[in-house]
Amino acid sequence: MNHIISIHDLDRDQIDRLLARAGEVTAEFAGKEPLKGKILGLLFFEPSTRTRMSFESAMLRLGGSCMNLGGVEVSSMAKGETLADTIRVVSGYADAIVLRHPKVGAARLASEFSEIPILNGGDGAGQHPSQTLIDLYTIRQSMPLDNIHIGLIGDLMYGRTTHSLAYALTHYNARIHTIAPKGLGLPDSIHDNLEERGATVIEHDSIEEVISDLDVLYVTRLQRERFPDPAKFYDVSSSYRITPSLLTDVKDHLAILHPLPRVDEIDPSVDSLPYARYFEQARNGVPVRMAMLTEVMT
Repeated sequence: MNHIISIHDLDRDQIDRLLARAGEVTAEFAGKEPLKGKILGLLFFEPSTRTRMSFESAMLRLGGSCMNLGGVEVSSMAKGETLADTIRVVSGYADAIVLRHPKVGAARLASEFSEIPILNGGDGAGQHPSQTLIDLYTIRQSMPLDNIHIGLIGDLMYGRTTHSLAYALTHYNARIHTIAPKGLGLPDSIHDNLEERGATVIEHDSIEEVISDLDVLYVTRLQRERFPDPAKFYDVSSSYRITPSLLTDVKDHLAILHPLPRVDEIDPSVDSLPYARYFEQARNGVPVRMAMLTEVMT
């Protein structure tokens, strides 16, 4: 495996292998430094906390080091340098690159010009494969991935994490329930493509009508930065909220996930309930990304 650009690039066997490696990586590499002498280039053209820091933590735990581009305003891209040229240059300095970029397809483009592995850290409203692997890994800690009922709630139009996760779950015969504010539902092209891949996709008007059937509830924030019309964001920004009262009749093993950051969509009082798995999900970013880095760099 070389680049990891999209969840589409991974079949079920490859996904299962990465998830298994993530479960073993801490013990496997205890006291070892398999990436000693290797350098990871971090090229983040959008804000990030968890993705950037967990990749950096993963690399350091494997004995390697990181080189951070910094903000666009202090790079040569501020002078008009193209992404292709930046990738050509940085691939001469590092052994792999994690790229986050606001434009869909940027990571795929970068892979065409890079001499080293590219890992997509999120490209606009497109794909976020490392987050999807973290999501699958977190679910698998509680239940088998096959045949689950999962609810995707929030910004399903622009939410790259939900797009990637839905596609990944087609390998596991999941039933996908979607709940979104008006105008922010799953794009028709993705809905149709999921069904072509054999997925069952069921649209709901409210979370209340499906919450008791779910094994996993995947909550996302409304992404103000992706709204072409700011007024539309404020119209729908308070249209849903997960509270303890909503969870009175759920399955005992329900897992509530969120890729974070959250704003108001999950009440903080939910954090202490046994269903809340989103901070564990964030911690899982380190072993999963350790698995990804060893996959492409060894």
